[in-house]
Amino acid sequence: MLAAERRDHLLGLLAREGKIVAKDVAAELGISEDSIRRDLRDLAGEGLCQRVYGGALPVSPAVVDYGARQAVSPDGKRKVATVAAGLVRPGGALILDGGTTALAVVHALPRDLACTVITHSPTIAAALLDHPQAEVFLLGGRIFKHSAVACGAAAVEAAQNVSADLCLLGVTGVHPDEGLTTGDAEEAAMKRALAARAADTYVLASSEKIGTASRFRVLPWEEISGLITDAPHHPVIEQLAARGVEVLAEG
Repeated sequence: MLAAERRDHLLGLLAREGKIVAKDVAAELGISEDSIRRDLRDLAGEGLCQRVYGGALPVSPAVVDYGARQAVSPDGKRKVATVAAGLVRPGGALILDGGTTALAVVHALPRDLACTVITHSPTIAAALLDHPQAEVFLLGGRIFKHSAVACGAAAVEAAQNVSADLCLLGVTGVHPDEGLTTGDAEEAAMKRALAARAADTYVLASSEKIGTASRFRVLPWEEISGLITDAPHHPVIEQLAARGVEVLAEG
């Protein structure tokens, strides 16, 4: 099989099965695992898959920059945001992550809701200016422009000095084996710091993130309270629910 044919085969397998196991594909095609690994390196270099131990997984479209993400699955994000906003209680304290789904949560909150919102996202803080009864605490640090959030040692230290009832956390990948992932190591560390300061942490997971993986793990499933999604019948979500992960969805 020519290299171009192998490439098409691998991409088709990734689309159908949601994963590639290098040794299985090598056995199926009668070629060496090294050949498959080289093909996967090439595909990963083009941003077409996320390499993991033993093979590859679909890459998340949510790893593109902040501006481009605003056009990805807006209806799904709205549905997730509606459910998430319903978890915020009057008088409560919320840690709200950055990102486009978190911004949709702000838009879904009642404008007259009295609450405290702690965030490391200048974008989120600015959007909350239209909520006169929401008290806003902005955590500072080096701005990671890709996601328009503060990260780094200063931001993590600031996060360690707050606490909240609820944390709403964004990720770029939701996978049953790889867990909850994102594309930057410092951003992953910041998300862990935020989640550690809330009584409950729910992950915002619109459909384009489900079944995909990014390079850096944020949290294992055991450390979240649940998942909020617009795709409760996706096979990956059903698998997670069977494992005991709480799944919240609209309706």
